Amino acid sequence: MPVVPDEGDASGKPRKAEQTKARIVDAALELFLARGLEGTTMRAIAAAADVSVGNAYYYFASKEHLIQEYYGRIQDLHLAAARPVLERERGLQERLRGVVRAHIETAAPYHQFAEVLFKTAADPRSPLSPFSAESSKTREQSVALYTEVLAGSDAKVTKDLRAELPELLWLYQMGIVLYWVHDDSPGTARTLMLIDRTVPLIDKMISLARLPVLRPIAMQIITTIRELREIPAA
Repeated sequence: MPVVPDEGDASGKPRKAEQTKARIVDAALELFLARGLEGTTMRAIAAAADVSVGNAYYYFASKEHLIQEYYGRIQDLHLAAARPVLERERGLQERLRGVVRAHIETAAPYHQFAEVLFKTAADPRSPLSPFSAESSKTREQSVALYTEVLAGSDAKVTKDLRAELPELLWLYQMGIVLYWVHDDSPGTARTLMLIDRTVPLIDKMISLARLPVLRPIAMQIITTIRELREIPAA
């Protein structure tokens, strides 16, 4: 029978429950890296974290829940790293570059694990996919971050495009992450270069979308995105 976690005190120190959860997640990530997702059991994770199997299940109902916790950890780190950029910069190009770079830099310690995870997360039917219903919380937080990137910038963006851009910028980040997963250059230098080279192009395309001659093309893209959303899943 699982032990009910200690709620902690008012001293400001991390609660025992949070420490236990973090220990379980750390143990799981190490085992996933060494054995893969399929080769790792909850019993092995509990043993590595020095907790009972019952307590491991108390905090995480499955291995998939552990991965979602990992997503949440990366998201929290990203939000914290992005905050100074958003407070310092006003140009859209500088804000976007800084926020996307912050994601890659905060995820860097988990680069090897991301390679292992990708084999499962790339399956569109997997609950670990970034596009799955199970991943909706971190996805929505990330899109909200790009809403802030746009809202706090000095960029002049049409109303229709402003409504769709945060999700498009999140999709751009996902493309960068996919490249990063396969990047074996020292310090993932290729990924950082890719960000530095593509962000100015995105900034330029957003600026050009305001021009009368290009507005019909921008509206066609926006309409297509909205129509795609309306098609129900199988």
